[in-house]
Amino acid sequence: MDTRSFLGLQQSHNPFRWSMEVTQGVSTMGGFLFGGSGLGAAISAMEGTSGRQTIWATAQYLSYAKPGEILDIDVTLAVEGHQMTQARAVCHVGNREILTVNAALGERQMEVAGQWETMPDVPRPEDCEERQHRLPVDGTISDRIEERLAKGRDFADLDGTHGDGQTLMWARIPDVIEGVDAATLAVLGDFVPMGVGQALGVRGGGNSLDNTLRVVHLVPTEWVLLDIRVHAVERGFGHGLVHMFAEDGTLLATASQSCIVRFWKG
Repeated sequence: MDTRSFLGLQQSHNPFRWSMEVTQGVSTMGGFLFGGSGLGAAISAMEGTSGRQTIWATAQYLSYAKPGEILDIDVTLAVEGHQMTQARAVCHVGNREILTVNAALGERQMEVAGQWETMPDVPRPEDCEERQHRLPVDGTISDRIEERLAKGRDFADLDGTHGDGQTLMWARIPDVIEGVDAATLAVLGDFVPMGVGQALGVRGGGNSLDNTLRVVHLVPTEWVLLDIRVHAVERGFGHGLVHMFAEDGTLLATASQSCIVRFWKG
């Protein structure tokens, strides 16, 4: 299965119109479309329409889509150059806009390259504990993503004391066996809200306001290490960044977010 099949994304007879059913499998435990699923679908749609790979994509989350609804994605190729395309995807349910994504896609052949960000030294995924969830995850997006904490606190340790702002977690999507692409990384990169709860030491997280994915270098890997770094929480909003590494230490992408900080009920 590829990421497009994982999300249930389909292209219509119009190459600029895509759609996906919002199922429980792409939704959160709270019963609404997972932000990473929405961004991943928009990225896949823009790549499918343009025929080019994502360089960066940024999503602004405007409203919620619930299971049973159909999310339509309208792609606009605003500028098409020899090496790059500037594109936009508007994702909506009927006339209700859910998220808007702007992106650049393309590739430039150059001899110079380098990586200056280093993957943290962490245990292998099989040596890390599975991440606990506060609610049953059966059938949700969390049930389809395997998560293993390399650095993080259990529920009992969330006592209100601040951490150092860093959470390290291995993640993979077992259903996606055709390799990690930009859409996969969009799904896996939506974890700054989880890191906010860890940083504050509270049983909480948040709802994403945005997510910007910057794709660096795609290499084959089964697991992706998420190096989640929360920069600050102020005025009821959290801000942070995720570095995503392949198992061999290659920096695959980064994802930066702001979120509305929320505490879990009960």
